[in-house]
Amino acid sequence: ESAVELLQRYRRDRRILLDFILSGILIKKVVMPPGAVTLDDVDLDQVSIDYVLSCIKKGGILDLSEAIRDYHDHTGLPQMNSGDSAGEFFLVTNPEFSGSPPRRAPPPIPDSISMPTPSAPVFAPSPVVSTVSRSESFDSTQVQELTVDDIEDFEDDDDLEEVNSLKISRRNPNDVGDLMLKLPSFATGNDGSGNMHGPANSWSMHMDVTSLGITDDDLRETAYEILLACAGASGGLIVPSKEKKKDKRSKLMKKLGRSKNENIVAQSQNASGLVGLLETMRVQMEISEAMDIRTRQGLLNALSGKVGKRMDTLLIPLELLCCISRTEFSDKKAYIRWQKRQLNMLAEGLVNHPAVGFGESGRKTSEFRILLAKIEESEAFPPSTGEVQRTESLKSLRDIAIPLAERPARGDLTGEVCHWADGYHLNVRLYEKLLVSVFDVLDEGKLTEEVEEILELLKSTWRVLGITETIHYTCYAWILFRQYVITSEQGILRHAIDQLKKIPLKEQRGPQERLHLKSLHVRVDGEEGSRDVSFLQSFLSPIQKWADKQLGDYHLIFAEGSMVMEDIVTVAMIVRRLLLEESDIPVQSSTVSDRDQIELYISSSVKNSFA
Repeated sequence: ESAVELLQRYRRDRRILLDFILSGILIKKVVMPPGAVTLDDVDLDQVSIDYVLSCIKKGGILDLSEAIRDYHDHTGLPQMNSGDSAGEFFLVTNPEFSGSPPRRAPPPIPDSISMPTPSAPVFAPSPVVSTVSRSESFDSTQVQELTVDDIEDFEDDDDLEEVNSLKISRRNPNDVGDLMLKLPSFATGNDGSGNMHGPANSWSMHMDVTSLGITDDDLRETAYEILLACAGASGGLIVPSKEKKKDKRSKLMKKLGRSKNENIVAQSQNASGLVGLLETMRVQMEISEAMDIRTRQGLLNALSGKVGKRMDTLLIPLELLCCISRTEFSDKKAYIRWQKRQLNMLAEGLVNHPAVGFGESGRKTSEFRILLAKIEESEAFPPSTGEVQRTESLKSLRDIAIPLAERPARGDLTGEVCHWADGYHLNVRLYEKLLVSVFDVLDEGKLTEEVEEILELLKSTWRVLGITETIHYTCYAWILFRQYVITSEQGILRHAIDQLKKIPLKEQRGPQERLHLKSLHVRVDGEEGSRDVSFLQSFLSPIQKWADKQLGDYHLIFAEGSMVMEDIVTVAMIVRRLLLEESDIPVQSSTVSDRDQIELYISSSVKNSFA
């Protein structure tokens, strides 16, 4: 995981665990801050964990206002703990990469040497010991000459430590750095070159939310909104009452309260079918109940009055902007962040990465961007003036955005499909966030029990996201393989191999899908400069790079007779054939056959073994 993904994951885990603590019986009473009714109205990122734990130990009342104040008071201070420091120590460096420990025993300290007292710091010279010990002593006042044996001994130890350090750096099977997708950055919030501006690149916890571009959390939340709209197209969308949500413990709380070895019921007793599956997806995708209810109500309000209109043909970000008001959020900061996400998604889907060319409507894009800026600026005005500007800008934005989204493509009829989230590469990034919900929230090395139902439900989003069978199997294989690298679970690896085998070859794809995949190209900057990368190359090349790196040093990476190595070889060969076909080079005419590739792995690993 990259530093940004790791930070976002830590923040999500922190919120989930804090929500679990506050929802349980560990605290006798929780006092809400002014303006908040439930925990959904509180920004848990600003609650001090130390303060909460202190209240639990004392068995007192938890005042969230004091917890928030304590968080901000200690933000600029270094992390400390209240334990006894005598039994603890902290390492600046990672011990795994620091080489082997010294092989010589430390010089003996005779009983006659008295320890210096703090009041009179007297530094006595070291006692007379062996030549080697004197040469290593830091307290020696005389320059000691080293013998030839001593010098050779030092050189041998240094070489051994260097070799061990090199081996440790090579043996890092859980490194997912090579598995980063070959996709460009989003243009929204960037300077045009794909690099985020100032605060967005530092990912400070206290950054101005309006300065951010599209984050992983934005993609995850938007993907869930698309899922709800697609479920609503089949009539499966209802708005649960807040009272019912409060009365029952959520499935997430049940999962967090169990151990990994406990058996759990696959479906909730209070919900079954599509309703229960959507609740499972909400938990898996870490969506709050407040956001879930708000989105469901907004989508239903957007569809009212539109006779014969399917919910999955709505321009979802625009409809939510029009149907959800500021009063439905507990604080202004959360509303501004939500509005910014919707505006960014509109810009990425309709202007920056459109699925359909603009044609004559291209001149409208500059006016489109101006309206997005006006909606964002309206929050800086007084409420009366800002609401007028926002309403007028949204009306003008609808007049431009709807025709852009309903431009026909791939033979569909006008109004049949709304092209706002099916532009490459926005669509596969959104679909990736849906696919990761198949992993158990407590044990990331296992698939959730509802995996088959989840995958079937995700098929309903293919129409909106422009996903085909080839795109699905390729994305899913990459998701599974990446999860194997993180968790080292061989079961996940076998499942990834199954998905790779399901990726259709060119002759197995229909003519329409072949044309569609041929159009999916992005330009990325790499070590070899800027180059065009196809969809399959974006997802499969990182897998090939990782597998080649492991197999090129298999004497060090894998144990003798390892079944994992056999599976990695299978992955490397399948991916190699798919990429050769993608580059229009027949496998038979390739300069390197599968047998030659295996021999290259052998020679490379032998060479590395004696390096």
